[in-house]
Amino acid sequence: MTIKKVQKRKLQGVVVSDKMNKTRVIAVTRTKKHSQYHKFYKITKRYKAHDEGNSYKTGMTVIIEETRPFSKEKRWNIVKAVDTKKDSKA
Repeated sequence: MTIKKVQKRKLQGVVVSDKMNKTRVIAVTRTKKHSQYHKFYKITKRYKAHDEGNSYKTGMTVIIEETRPFSKEKRWNIVKAVDTKKDSKA
């Protein structure tokens, strides 16, 4: 009997709200292609994610991972922050 490890979905987004306790709202932006006109357009979806230590603030880029339900709307957990400062050349 082999035990398979489930690969959880991971998304990258920006924290847009940190007003709730232990919860952050993450905006994930993706590009979709229109089926008829073949033009790319942006779709932004907001996810509520768990933040145990209240350590992530508005404007930070983070990676969220799918997990068990924490509450009615909260099904994601913040894994880590992405350092965007090292990419820019100042």
